[in-house]
Amino acid sequence: MGEIEQRPTPGSRLGAPENSGISTLERGQKPPPTPSGKLVSIKIQMLDDTQEAFEVPQRAPGKVLLDAVCSHLNLVEGDYFGLEFPDHKKITVWLDLLKPIVKQIRRPKHVVVKFVVKFFPPDHTQLQEELTRYLFALQVKQDLAQGRLTCNDTSAALLISHIVQSEIGDFDETLDREHLAKNKYIPQQDALEDKIVEFHHNHIGQTPAESDFQLLEIARRLEMYGIRLHPAKDREGTKINLAVANTGILVFQGFTKINAFSWAKVRKLSFKRKRFLIKLRPDANSAYQDTLEFLMASRDFCKSFWKICVEHHAFFRLFEEPKPKPKPVLFSRGSSFRFSGRTQKQVLDYVKEGGHKKVQFERKHSKIHSIRSLASQPTELNSEAPDQSQQSATLTFGEGAESPGAQSCQQGKEPKLPPGEPGLHPSPTPRRSPAELSVNSQGGAAPANVTLSPNLSPDTKQASPLISPLLNDQACPRTDDEDEGRRKRFPTDKAYFIAKEVSTTERTYLKDLEVIISWFQSTVSKEDFMPEALKSLIFPNFEPLHKFHTSFLKEIEQRLALWEGRSNAQIRGDYQRIGDVMLKNIQGMKHLAAHLWKHGEALEALENGIKSSRRLENFCRDFELQKVCYLPLNTFLLRPLHRLMHYKQVLERLCKHYPPSHHDFRDCRAALAEITEMVAQLHGTMIKMENFQKLHELKKDLIGIDNLVVPGREFIRLGSLSKLSGKGLQQRMFFLFNDVLLYTSRGLTASNQFKVHGQLPLYGMTIEESEDEWGVPHCLTLRGQRQSIIVAASSRSEMEKWVEDIQMAIDLAEKSSGPAPELLASSPPDNKSPDEATSADQESEDDLSASRTSLERQAPHRGNTMVHVCWHRNTSVSMVDFSIAVENQLSGNLLRKFKNSNGWQKLWVVFTTFCLFFYKSHQDNHPLASLPLLGYSLTIPSESENIHKDHVFKLHFKSHVYYFRAESEYTFERWMEVIRSATSSSSRAPVLSHKESLVY
Repeated sequence: MGEIEQRPTPGSRLGAPENSGISTLERGQKPPPTPSGKLVSIKIQMLDDTQEAFEVPQRAPGKVLLDAVCSHLNLVEGDYFGLEFPDHKKITVWLDLLKPIVKQIRRPKHVVVKFVVKFFPPDHTQLQEELTRYLFALQVKQDLAQGRLTCNDTSAALLISHIVQSEIGDFDETLDREHLAKNKYIPQQDALEDKIVEFHHNHIGQTPAESDFQLLEIARRLEMYGIRLHPAKDREGTKINLAVANTGILVFQGFTKINAFSWAKVRKLSFKRKRFLIKLRPDANSAYQDTLEFLMASRDFCKSFWKICVEHHAFFRLFEEPKPKPKPVLFSRGSSFRFSGRTQKQVLDYVKEGGHKKVQFERKHSKIHSIRSLASQPTELNSEAPDQSQQSATLTFGEGAESPGAQSCQQGKEPKLPPGEPGLHPSPTPRRSPAELSVNSQGGAAPANVTLSPNLSPDTKQASPLISPLLNDQACPRTDDEDEGRRKRFPTDKAYFIAKEVSTTERTYLKDLEVIISWFQSTVSKEDFMPEALKSLIFPNFEPLHKFHTSFLKEIEQRLALWEGRSNAQIRGDYQRIGDVMLKNIQGMKHLAAHLWKHGEALEALENGIKSSRRLENFCRDFELQKVCYLPLNTFLLRPLHRLMHYKQVLERLCKHYPPSHHDFRDCRAALAEITEMVAQLHGTMIKMENFQKLHELKKDLIGIDNLVVPGREFIRLGSLSKLSGKGLQQRMFFLFNDVLLYTSRGLTASNQFKVHGQLPLYGMTIEESEDEWGVPHCLTLRGQRQSIIVAASSRSEMEKWVEDIQMAIDLAEKSSGPAPELLASSPPDNKSPDEATSADQESEDDLSASRTSLERQAPHRGNTMVHVCWHRNTSVSMVDFSIAVENQLSGNLLRKFKNSNGWQKLWVVFTTFCLFFYKSHQDNHPLASLPLLGYSLTIPSESENIHKDHVFKLHFKSHVYYFRAESEYTFERWMEVIRSATSSSSRAPVLSHKESLVY
C-alpha cells in the first residue's frame, strides 16, 4: 500500500520502499479460472460452531473455497467474510483468494479452517441481508465468549439479553436462568445473571432479526468491536498492539485505544523484515514525524498484518477491485500481494440492484425459523430492517409471494419496516404506548413502538428512503368486481371527474389544516413553550379557513351526489354542474384574504421563534416526528396559499372543457377571474415564502453551517455529484444558491445530517466540461477564485442541468455587488490552492465518524427528506421542481397491484412533494406508507405484462414494479401528469429579479 498520486484518479495507489511488501491499489481483474485436478477435502468451522467438509481442486485458488462456503450458506454478502487458519508456523493467517489452496494449507487433513467475519463496516445498517446480520451477530457472540470484545458489565448484560431473546424467545425467568446455566456467553457470566434477566424482560415481542439488529447496534459502539490485536513495540520498546479497521490503523495499549491513523492521513504502508512502517501525509499541525515504525515478533507476523491492512484499505476505500501489477521481465522486488474480490461499494451496489434470489435460512440456536429479507440497500435511504417485524390485519408489505408478512391497515397502527430498495416506506413513527403490540411472522407479539431500519439506528425510529414495504395480495380484500360495477354507474362527463377532483383534494386540504388547528394547537396548549403573540398569529388565522372549507367540501359532495343520482331529486340536469358552487365559495374566500395574508408572516414568526428558543425548537422538532405531521411543519403553514393555485388550475380545465354555450361556462369563467385576481395578489408573497421555507428546511439537513438563511439568498438546486480527489470519486451532496455552491457528505451520526466540507463562491467562478482531461464521464471542472474542484454527474442530462443552473447562478453573482460573505461561519475558510485541494482532500468519511459539529443541537434522524432521497437515488432537484410540485398535488382512490400478485387493493393516495402517501381511507389521520418518486420511471404496461385492465399506469425503479389503476380516463391522465412532474425534474430555476429580492 502506498502513495496517492498528486493527480487524482478514481482509485488510489500506494507504493512502498525497496525490499518491502507492496500492493498496488488500483482497479483490477477477476482471479484465474478454477483449475481441474485432484480434489482435496477441507474442514470448515462455521460461525454457529458446526463443521462442514468441502471438496475443491487442490490447485484451485482460495476464492473457489470461499465461494463454495458462501454458496452453501446462500450468502449474498459473502465479501464481508473470510477464511482463517493456522499456517505451518502456527500463525493465524487469512486464506489468500488468489493463491492456490495447496500452497497455503499444506496438510488439509489436520487443519480446521474457520469461516469468520473479516471486514466490519462502520455501521451495521450497511448489511442488507438478514442472514448477513445473523452471521455478524454470531461473530459478536463468539468474540464475547473468547474475551475479544471487552466492555463494561452493563453493555455485556445487554448484549447477552439480546442473544437470549434471539435464541429462546420472550422472557420467562425460570427458562432464562436454566438457559443461562447451560450456556456461557461470557467469562464470569454468573455475576451478570440478574442484569441479563432484567434486560431480557424488556425485549418481549422482539423477533430474532430485531434482536440481531439491536445486538449489532450496541456492539458497533464498543471500542473493541471487530478489533483483532497484533502485538508490537514502538520505537522506545513499549509494548503496544496494532489493529486495522474500516477507518484506518489503530494503536492500543492493552485494550485501550491510544492513537488512530485514518486512511486519509496514511500515504504509504510497508514492512521491512520485522518492522512495520506507516508513512504519513505532511501535516504542519501534527506532532508525529513523517514515518512511524513498529517492531513485530517476526517477519511473518509483520507481513500478515500488512496484508490485512492492504485488504481493509481496498475493501472500504476503493470503488473497484485493484488491478494486478504487471509482471517484471527480469526480477521482482517486494510482494505481489493484492486485494481480491468486490469492494464494499460493489457489494452495496449489487445488493441494491436486487438481482439475487431470496431463500430461507435456519437459525441453529433459535427456536424460531427465519425468513430471508427482501432485496435492500440504504437506502435511499431508504436504506434496512429486520424483516420479520410485521403487524396484523389487512395491509401487508412485500412483493407477491416474497412478502415478509402482514402490516396493519388499522387506523392508528404503525407498520413495521422490512428492508428494501428505494420504494415505499412507512411514515415516521411517533412515541406510542408500550402496550401496543403487533403480530410478527412467527405468530408472537412484537412491540409496536420498535420500528427498525438497517439504514439508521433503532432509536431514531424513522424510515430511510430505501425501504420498500409493499402491499401483499393476500392482505386486503379484492375490489375488482365491486369497483367495476360501481364505475359503470358513474357519470361519464369529464366535468364530473374534474368536480370530483375538487372534492378529493379538498378532503386532503382539510386534513392538512387540521394538522395546525387541531393536532399542533392541542399539543401547544399542553406546553408553555410558544409565546402568546405567536399563538395569536397562527391559530386565529387558520380556524376561520377550516370552518369555511368544511362547509365548502359539504356543498361539493352534495352536488356530486345529485350529479351521480344518489339523491331523491327528480330532475338532475341543473345539478350536473360545479361552476356555481365554485363561484359562490371563491367569492366567500375573498373575505378571508386578511387571514391568507398572515400566513407568510406566521411562517417567519415561527422560524424566528425557533431560532431564539431552544425549547420551542425541540418542541416543534418532536411534533414533526408524529405520524400526523407527514410533511415538514412549516409546509403546512403555506398550504392555504398553495390551495388557491389548485382552484385556479381546476377552473382553467373546466373552462377549457366547456364550450362557451354550456350552461356552466359563465360561472366557471367568473370564478376563474376571481381566483386569478387573488393568486396574482399573493404571488410575490408565495414565491418569497417558498424560498424562505426551503432554506429553513435545508438548514435542518446541514451541519457545519450557521448562517444559511440570510436576506437575498435564493435556493436553486440540490443533488448528488461525485467529487474527484486523491482518494478517487466520492459521492457528495451539492447545494447551489444564487451566491455560493456548498458541497457536503452524509454524516454517520444518528441525525443523518450532511456535513458541510466546503464552499465555492460563485463570484468569479468558471465552469468547463473536462471528460477528456480526467477520463471520467459527465465530468466538470469548477474553477473558483481560491479553489477548483472536479465533479462528475450520474448522467449526461444531470450534467446539463447542473451546467445550466450553475452558469445562470454565476451570471447573477457577477451582476451583484461583489463576492458573497463567508457562509461557513462555524468552520474556517478553505485557503488551499487548487492543487492542494484536489490532492490532499480532507473530507474523509473516517473523519465524519468522529465529527461532532453542533452535536449539542443534533436533530433526530432525517432519513425521509428530499435531500436523502436525492442522495440515495443519485439525482437532483431544482427550485423550479419544488414550485411545480406545489402546483401538482392530487388525491383520490387508486387500485394497486404488484408484479407477482393476482388482485388489486384499494387505497386512498395523496400525491405531494414528489411522493405518494398511502392511506387505508381518506378518513385516516396519517399515512400508512409513502413512496418517493424521484428516479422512478412512469410507463403504461405492455401486452406481455397481462394486466388486461383500463386506465393502468406502471411505476418502475430497478427491481420494484407497481401498477396503479384509476377510475376513469380523466383521472388516469391526471395521475400520469402529476407523477410525470415528479419523475422528470426540470433544470432552470425561477430566480427572483433584484426587485423581488427576498427580505425576511
